[in-house]
Amino acid sequence: MKNYQLEVYTRPTCSDCQDLKKFLQTHHIPHKEYDLAKEPSKEKDLLKITGSRIVPTLVFSHPSFLGWMRKPKSMIGFERNKEEIKKLLNVG
Repeated sequence: MKNYQLEVYTRPTCSDCQDLKKFLQTHHIPHKEYDLAKEPSKEKDLLKITGSRIVPTLVFSHPSFLGWMRKPKSMIGFERNKEEIKKLLNVG
């Protein structure tokens, strides 16, 4: 997936979140992480994007032709979406 911005919403007590962070670090995937324990105000953004407070949530945003952001693609959960995430990020 080219020209995307990845935002990740996590909590320190979430084991799936920790697995996701290790995966992103191992594959050198650039991303912005929001730890909801440290940044509780970001929970409102998460609710707006997904309608849920479940973590981990990955949000892929794509700039459009004119620089506007198209509707982001979001996924809740790492393990159950791992194969799709690998495809989107072009990692093995």
